[in-house]
Amino acid sequence: MNRNAEVWVGDSVAGLLQETDEGYVFIYSETYVNMPEAQPISLTMPLRSEAYQSTILFPFFDGLIPEGWLLDIAQDNWKIQSNDRFGLLLACCRDCIGAVSIIAYD
Repeated sequence: MNRNAEVWVGDSVAGLLQETDEGYVFIYSETYVNMPEAQPISLTMPLRSEAYQSTILFPFFDGLIPEGWLLDIAQDNWKIQSNDRFGLLLACCRDCIGAVSIIAYD
């Protein structure tokens, strides 16, 4: 089952994040990359038109997921397993601290 999310930076869609059977794919939006004020979402993921691929959730996105008691609350309320990192990202990171937001879409 594939799950998808838009990655927003401020008021702009910076790119798309997808969970696939093989792992994860992130690609910057062409519109975002061509914006003069575009900034990379992370130093480890500089702006480029080629997709990033990984067998594990990219550390930048994994780092957005809450920890400790806040993670416990999220897992209990939404019944999400701790190893479902993408599910936690979708559930918890729609309104993150900072400029980046993760919004699920079909």
